[in-house]
Amino acid sequence: MTIPKLQAPLATVAMPVQAKLAAAWASLMFLYIYVDYYHLYQPGILDDIQAGLVFEFEISPPLMTAFLALLAVPSLMITLSVVLPAQANRIANLLVAALYIPVTAFNAVGESWEWAPFYVLSIGVELLLLAFILRASWAWPRIPAAAPVPVDEIRR
Repeated sequence: MTIPKLQAPLATVAMPVQAKLAAAWASLMFLYIYVDYYHLYQPGILDDIQAGLVFEFEISPPLMTAFLALLAVPSLMITLSVVLPAQANRIANLLVAALYIPVTAFNAVGESWEWAPFYVLSIGVELLLLAFILRASWAWPRIPAAAPVPVDEIRR
């Protein structure tokens, strides 16, 4: 008969807000990439691309530059969430996440009801990540104010 070894419970380590934000932005970027990739499997999409169209837009250098810029911002937020000072970090995350909510929702425009489950799941998870980023940034912990020093102790 073997006696099971007692194991200590797993520790939950406090994670810095910056690491949480960087992880959320990285997750969002993976979703963006894979949703765009799987979108190519929809019937007719590759035909449209070969005909020079993306969504309803003609493929052009300005359009591709705009798409790249649209993806570069959340991509840069992964690094910026780790390297920016707390106040600038909080503001950047609040602004960019808020701006990307309509950008993310726009991906469903013009899609058929047949593909609704795909877009509800993908956009839903993306919006949840953006909500997490907003919540984590908004609730960023503050350093407690120092207790006031009595005037008598300052003069000594």
